[in-house]
Amino acid sequence: MWWRPGRWPPEGGCTEGRMGKEAGVAGGRRLRRAGKEIIISDRLPAPKGPYSPAVRGNGFVFVSGQGPVDPGTGEVLRGPIEQQTELVLSNVKLILEEAGSSLDRVVKTTVYLDKIEDFGAMNQVYGTFFRRDPPARTTVEAANLPLGIGVEIDVIALAGE
Repeated sequence: MWWRPGRWPPEGGCTEGRMGKEAGVAGGRRLRRAGKEIIISDRLPAPKGPYSPAVRGNGFVFVSGQGPVDPGTGEVLRGPIEQQTELVLSNVKLILEEAGSSLDRVVKTTVYLDKIEDFGAMNQVYGTFFRRDPPARTTVEAANLPLGIGVEIDVIALAGE
């Protein structure tokens, strides 16, 4: 089942938790089930499949692989890898903020590149988002990324206090 706004949670799914700024979620909501919170927000690109943008549990935030999707229009950016990387990491930043965390709390990233030749250009932009105490990282070449994108990044971060 594809996730669409207004169709979450699925039948028999989660119960809605606290909402709004008082819960540390600006414009989003957290759905709780079995000790985990599903992070959803109108500020973020809608998932392109049956997955959650982020899940918070056991002191961590797990952010699903993000591609260069404009959160306002839902359109995929297919420009230079530098632009794609900047949009991806901006989206990751938004997701972490919605979950009550931040880029400073990221402990691990995985970067998937359609072409490993783009590593240098991606790395230059990546470094601007993680200037101090960068997280552990794995970078792999992964041909045929979804939607014809050049980069996808997932992260694990410490949850907010």
